[in-house]
Amino acid sequence: MSRYVVDASTLLYLVDSGLHVHEGHQLVAPNAVRSEALQILLDDVRAGKRTERDALGAHERITEIKMRLLGDRVSRRIAWRISREQDWETLRDAEYLALTRRQGDALVTVDARLAALAKPFVPVAPVDVLFVGE
Repeated sequence: MSRYVVDASTLLYLVDSGLHVHEGHQLVAPNAVRSEALQILLDDVRAGKRTERDALGAHERITEIKMRLLGDRVSRRIAWRISREQDWETLRDAEYLALTRRQGDALVTVDARLAALAKPFVPVAPVDVLFVGE
């Protein structure tokens, strides 16, 4: 079984596209991923990109996606170290990298910025890898 770390943007991509992750893969994400996704949905509503009803429906579908949410002490420490070494303002991106180092085979993201940040640190895979078997 492959374990892929996914971010909030990728979860929204899965929900919006109606695609399902292959049963041979496990999704892994930081504990805060659902809150991050909800924030993106709120921003979309405020910007007129989604109705409130559509946003709340998407959030409901996100909660139905099977994934392992993690936030262990060692991963948080690795995220801290990455953020400090790179002089990043927040731990958000570093949390995805730390989880990928410790728990995932690769980071899967539709966020080009996060993918570019991650490449020097961890394997990054295209979102299509989620839909095919091993």
